[in-house]
Amino acid sequence: MNKTLIFGTLLISWLGFAQETFTVSGTLKDQANGETLLGATILLKNTSIGATTNEYGFYSLTAPKGNYTLVISYLGYKTIERPIVLDQSTKFNIELAEDAGQLDEIVITAEESKKVNLRTPQMSMAKLSSQTIKQMPAVMGEVDVIKSLQMLPGVTNAGEGASGFNVRGGAEDQNLVLLDEAIIYNASHLFGFFSVFNADAIKDIKLYKGGIPARFGGRASSVLDIRQKDGNSKNFKLSGGIGAISSRLTVEGPTFKDKGSFLLAGRASYANLFLALANNNNRAGFYDLNLKTNYQVNDKNKLYLSGYLGNDSFKLSNFFTNSYGNLTGNLRWNHIFNDKLFSNLSLIYSRYNYNLEINSEGIDWKSDINNYNVRYDFGYYMNDKLKFDFGVSGIYYNFNPGQLNPLNESSGINPMKLDDKFALEAGAYVSLEHKISDKLTAQYGLRYSYFNRIGKQTLNEYTNGLPVVYNSQLDIYEQADPIGETEYGRGKSIETFGNFEPRFAVSYQLNENSSIKASYNRIAQYLHLISNTTSATPLDVWAPSGKFLKPQIADQFAVGYFRNFKDNMFSIEAEAYYKTIDNRVDYIDGADLIAQNTIETEILIGESRAYGLELLLRKNKGDFTGWLAYTLSKSEQRTPGGAAGGLGINNGNWYSTPYDRTHDVSFTGSYKLNDKWRFGTNFAFQTGRPVTYPNGQFQYNGLSVATYSERNADRLPAYHRLDISATLTPRKNKDRKWQGEWVFSIYNLYNRRNAASISFGQNTDTSVNEATRTAIFGIIPSISYNFKF
Repeated sequence: MNKTLIFGTLLISWLGFAQETFTVSGTLKDQANGETLLGATILLKNTSIGATTNEYGFYSLTAPKGNYTLVISYLGYKTIERPIVLDQSTKFNIELAEDAGQLDEIVITAEESKKVNLRTPQMSMAKLSSQTIKQMPAVMGEVDVIKSLQMLPGVTNAGEGASGFNVRGGAEDQNLVLLDEAIIYNASHLFGFFSVFNADAIKDIKLYKGGIPARFGGRASSVLDIRQKDGNSKNFKLSGGIGAISSRLTVEGPTFKDKGSFLLAGRASYANLFLALANNNNRAGFYDLNLKTNYQVNDKNKLYLSGYLGNDSFKLSNFFTNSYGNLTGNLRWNHIFNDKLFSNLSLIYSRYNYNLEINSEGIDWKSDINNYNVRYDFGYYMNDKLKFDFGVSGIYYNFNPGQLNPLNESSGINPMKLDDKFALEAGAYVSLEHKISDKLTAQYGLRYSYFNRIGKQTLNEYTNGLPVVYNSQLDIYEQADPIGETEYGRGKSIETFGNFEPRFAVSYQLNENSSIKASYNRIAQYLHLISNTTSATPLDVWAPSGKFLKPQIADQFAVGYFRNFKDNMFSIEAEAYYKTIDNRVDYIDGADLIAQNTIETEILIGESRAYGLELLLRKNKGDFTGWLAYTLSKSEQRTPGGAAGGLGINNGNWYSTPYDRTHDVSFTGSYKLNDKWRFGTNFAFQTGRPVTYPNGQFQYNGLSVATYSERNADRLPAYHRLDISATLTPRKNKDRKWQGEWVFSIYNLYNRRNAASISFGQNTDTSVNEATRTAIFGIIPSISYNFKF
């Protein structure tokens, strides 16, 4: 009995209940516009007790009874101190003012806040603000979220003019892209020239490359979590910009008698106008709209409604017309149960559609994805040592892979529709952040995901269940002949999967200025982008896991060293990672993926791995700020023949993925000369991406037939470019409500003709074989004007 009492006493002491404690909680906002501030630091000075605000600006921290000084800090804002007497639980809402460089009696250094950054177990996470992005040079004056992320270690592109991005050697479809929690399936405008994210409407950008929190699931490589602004709740504001290829306008202000706010942002290109004036039959353009509004029901309840609509259209003379776009909507309910328990319920809709008309063939091709998502997330701030996050989610998918119709009666095209596909994905998670000691903090997480591929659909049956077989005489893989069919009725389960996905992260603070961190995460990915190109195209289709397509299972380990120098003026981050992915889709030689109803006959299943070292040196303060990033990495995959027979792709050996970049160097800098002039620069260097070149030819019946090297055995030339910008802010801005700035930029300053691809052919005049380099961009100067009122 005595042992039981002793154990109970020790347990209570460990949980922080041995002495009387109280809680201070509230919401942190911007003093000027009422925007909630997420990721801000709240500390009790001269203690190790602290917290950070969540995605909605809420914080909660618990401490023993006593007198304290509350320290509140957030990047770009004045850090303040406030004395508090903690003799009862209290609510304390805080507003921070932007730091314009003036110091007064309440402004302190960030000495305390940087300790929390070193202590937190979160690693492999990059965070950018819209202000940082706006200071970086851009293509044709259009600032871009995705291209800004590509300046960070471990993040690369598939080449200029290519959509999406690649993280730590992963494919584009292995990135979960979220805009206010809604899934974005194609994050690019004009096939990758710009992203769909309007920087004027964005509040926060987080990219998780590893150590992915348990609340996220469904993608094997990364999570890009983007949050839109709530809108100014104090004053009506107007802002925008006029650029070389597009213009944008944002309106925001208070609503519901100051109980809420709204934001409406629009952006549109006008390249079509210039093409029409030049009597050019080609067309290219895009537009997008961002909407967000909120209503404070009372102190414990708040409603949010947000949405996005974007579309692209491209027309090449009278040959073809292509259009594609995203549509999202999200209704959220924030509820504060008490000073320790916070919840958010979200109802989310997301749609991606694409359309292609080929006039010469009389073809009209349409496809779309619809998903309906509900999630309920909770945060429980137990005490100063323990914080719980837990929740559930469910997504219903409706895939329309493609529908072919004739453009006109004379086209001779027979209507055809690929089978619709339906699926249900559900998940439940729990995560615990545990401050074991002043130096050691751990985060434990577990997610369980469930995926059910459901009918209505009819599937082929194959001998021994093998849709691909090896032809030993021709030494090729080819489609198997079906031996029958199985019909699955509406709602009937075709195949189910369930996976436990553990997460773990730990941080140990070596001293006041440095720490080491380590993390592990497992993630199951149930959706696959069926594409054998390096960059997604409108004809690529998303396919759910099922009878012939198993979920990808990713395991990633990472370890890192983090250090601040000279009162946080400089910081360095060094991380090493190793990632494996099982059930990675690969394609047989000559795979036909266009309008393919039996995609299982074109693929083989293999595995991939990626490993590397990332270095990031930042300068955080002063007139000159920026970072230098370097990544040394390898990304490979292996596809044995397995039950289909044969040795597999490349004889079953490891070979480079299309996303393998051995060396990746990037530099970003911003220099403030004075109140009138600010300068920015980007430099990027990447090893050329792997490709497959012909290595010979032979004559057959008078035709020249090429032979090829092993898959991805060659590389394009190295990619590199230098961008610069200069921003002019007139001094008269200080004396009037209308404020403007001129941005002058040059993309690719030294006119590097980076190869998007290299094609091989025979010169018809000389009959000599030759290679032709295709480059998208040369040097591009631009000018834009930004304003706010």
